[in-house]
Amino acid sequence: MSTPANTPPVTPPAAPPVTVADIEAQEARLVLSRFTHEDAWTLGGLLAELARERELPVTVDIHLDDRLVFRSALPGSSVGQDSWIERKRRVVAHYGVSSFLVGARFRAEGTTFEESSGLAPELYAAHGGSFPITVQGQGIVGTVTVSGLPQAEDHALAVEALDRLPRG
Repeated sequence: MSTPANTPPVTPPAAPPVTVADIEAQEARLVLSRFTHEDAWTLGGLLAELARERELPVTVDIHLDDRLVFRSALPGSSVGQDSWIERKRRVVAHYGVSSFLVGARFRAEGTTFEESSGLAPELYAAHGGSFPITVQGQGIVGTVTVSGLPQAEDHALAVEALDRLPRG
């Protein structure tokens, strides 16, 4: 079906903003049956490949039991992303949920993380991109963190890779 020549094309509606409930549902869905060092490399490789294909200037970081097990800095990324990664990871460690969810919860309450958390902003950042790696029956065993894009995109890339991670 075509539109008359003088009628502007219909622009699809923008994607709805990610809500607190949406992020909570992602975290509930992305509980793994296991997560090993090999799984960390698989996840890291998947993230690096997605970033390479899309020419995204990101740094990818995966920690398992507070130990760095994977890091990749893609072309165009910067050294400043390293501090963002650490600040986001600290938020996950402190709150036990994704850094994006923490920031969203503060915004939903009409405030900001920086104003209301009582945590030093030079050490903690409730910006999207760090996601807890949760194993059923064990809880959080690590983090996957992406930095270099707007926070919703960092978060979405981490979630996409976790969704694509082969389940064993």
